[in-house]
Amino acid sequence: MDTVTRPRILVVGAGFAGVDCVRRLERKLAPDEADVTLVTPSSYQLYLPLLPQVAAGVLTPQSIAVSLRRSKKYRTRIIPGGAIGVDLKSKVCVIQTITDKVVDEPYDYIVLAPGSVTRTFDIPGLTEHAYGMKTLAEAAYVRDHVISQLDLADASDDPAEKASRLQFVVVGGGYAGTETAACLQRLTHAALHRYPRLDPALIKWHLIDIAPKLMPELGDKLGRSAQEILRRRGIDISLGVSIEKAGPEEVTFTDGRVVPTRTLIWTAGVVASPLIATLDAETVRGRLTVTSEMVLPGQDGVFALGDAAAVPDVAKGGGAICPPTAQHAMRQGRAVADNVIATLRGEPLRPYVHKDLGLVVDLGGKDAVSKPMGIELRGLPAQAVARGYHWSALRTNVAKTRVMTNWLLNAVAGDDFVRTGFQARKPARLRDFEFTHAYMTPEQVRAHVAAHGAGSSPG
Repeated sequence: MDTVTRPRILVVGAGFAGVDCVRRLERKLAPDEADVTLVTPSSYQLYLPLLPQVAAGVLTPQSIAVSLRRSKKYRTRIIPGGAIGVDLKSKVCVIQTITDKVVDEPYDYIVLAPGSVTRTFDIPGLTEHAYGMKTLAEAAYVRDHVISQLDLADASDDPAEKASRLQFVVVGGGYAGTETAACLQRLTHAALHRYPRLDPALIKWHLIDIAPKLMPELGDKLGRSAQEILRRRGIDISLGVSIEKAGPEEVTFTDGRVVPTRTLIWTAGVVASPLIATLDAETVRGRLTVTSEMVLPGQDGVFALGDAAAVPDVAKGGGAICPPTAQHAMRQGRAVADNVIATLRGEPLRPYVHKDLGLVVDLGGKDAVSKPMGIELRGLPAQAVARGYHWSALRTNVAKTRVMTNWLLNAVAGDDFVRTGFQARKPARLRDFEFTHAYMTPEQVRAHVAAHGAGSSPG
C-alpha cells in the first residue's frame, strides 16, 4: 500500500486523553492501516495531579514529565507545537510550532484533546501579579519564588517587607488549590529551623474560595476533615471570598481585607482550551458538545474528549457530563481510539461508560483524605490510597521508580531549600505561560486555510 493513501489520524494534545488515545491506536492499528500524528508543544506527558508536590520539592520536575519518546516501537509522528485553529470543512489543523512557525496539517480523522487553560476573571491586576499552577514551568517557578521570599525576608530589617514576603495567598478551594496550599505550607513550616531570624508567627498561608465549601465533591464529612487538618497547620481558610484586586505587594479580598503579600497563586478552576472556539461549533459551558461516542455531531471523522469536551456521563444519567478529571480523560482516550478504529473499519461505535472510582487528596506528609469506591478514609490509610493510585497511574516504570524514590528520599531526608534560579529575573505570571493570545478566530482559520490551500485529499 502506498504511504500517501493511508488515512491520516491527527491527535491534538498530549495530556491524559491524547496520550492514552495514541498509545491505544499504536497497539491496535495494523502497521499499514493508518498514519498517526500527535500535536504537542512538549515531548512529554505531564502527570498534573502531582504538580503541587513538584512545587513543594517533594518530587523533581522530571519525575512527573513522562517522555513520549522512550520506546523505539512507537511510530507516531510528533509535531512540536500547539494547534491554534481547525477548519472542519477543509479538514485542516493550523499549528504554531515552538519556533512560532505556522504550518497546516491536513487530516482525515481528528481527535481533539487540547485540554484546558487556567480560568481567569476580569479582576484588576490578576494576570499581571498572580502565579498559576497548571504547567511544569509554573510549579518549578513557584517553588523558587516561595523559597526566595524566605531568603529575602530573612535578610531584611524592614518589618513591612517581612510581612508582605511571609504571607502567601492561594485562590481556589478545589483539589489543585487545596493541595498546593497544603504542600507549600508544609515546605515553609519545615524551613523555619533553617531561618533562625524569622518569627514563625509571621508566616501565614491563606486559602480562599468563592464557593461555600472546600472540595464539595468529597462530601461534607471529608471536606470538613480536610479543613480541620489545614486549620490545625495554621492555614487561614476563607470561603465565600475571592479577590477584588491584586497588586505587586498586596491583595484585596472581596470582604474588604487587604493582605500584604508578594505571592498570589491562582488555581480557581479551568476552562476548555481556546482552540474549541475556533471550531464555530456548539458548546456546553465552553466545552465542545459531543455524543456519548465522543463524536462531534454533524461532522465526519471528528472526535473530542477530555477537559475540552462535554462528554455525557452515561453512568450517572440525567444529562450529566463527565467532570474534567484525569480518571475520565485516560479512559476516554482509550474509548476514542477504539471508536476511531471502528470508524476506519466500518464497525459500530461504542458509547463511553465509566463509573467514577473515587477521589484522593494528598495534603502532604501523613495527611490525606480519600474516598475510594465511596469509602471515606483519613490519615495514613488515605495517604496510602492516594499515593498508591497516583503511582499506579504513571505510565512508565521509569516514572514510577523516580516518583517512589523521591517519596522515600523526602520521607527520610526531609525537604531541601535550594533555589534553582529557574527563569530568574524573567516574567512568570499567569499571562506568561499558556499563550492564550495565539489562537485564531474561526474567520481567521478559514481565511488562512483558503490562502494556503492546505485541504488537499490524500492520494
